[in-house]
Amino acid sequence: MASFDDVAKQFATHFYTTFDTNRAALINLYQDQSMLTYESERCQGREAIYKKLMSVPTVKHAPAILQAQPSPGNGIIIFVSGNLGIEENPPVKFAETFLLMPGTGGGFFIHNNIFQLNYC
Repeated sequence: MASFDDVAKQFATHFYTTFDTNRAALINLYQDQSMLTYESERCQGREAIYKKLMSVPTVKHAPAILQAQPSPGNGIIIFVSGNLGIEENPPVKFAETFLLMPGTGGGFFIHNNIFQLNYC
């Protein structure tokens, strides 16, 4: 079985590559009980999260830091920070936290997801 660090790295690579190239496919990582906070906007459930993710302009993620910890219930908490290119603008800093929980079939799903741009 892969370590929580290995799962976190694989997840982050998959998440950001998919977000930047085929964002609609991210919906498969969320379930109806999942919650996303994007800046100050909260969305719960697959449909609401899908609508929010699809409303984000074209972006290019460049994660620089990834940290992970195991959580109760065999979950994994993941923190990512880095640079985010938004359309043709200069990159800005971002931070994002995920709580992955075991799903059916042996994989994980995103139970909680918090995203924040850092302008300071």
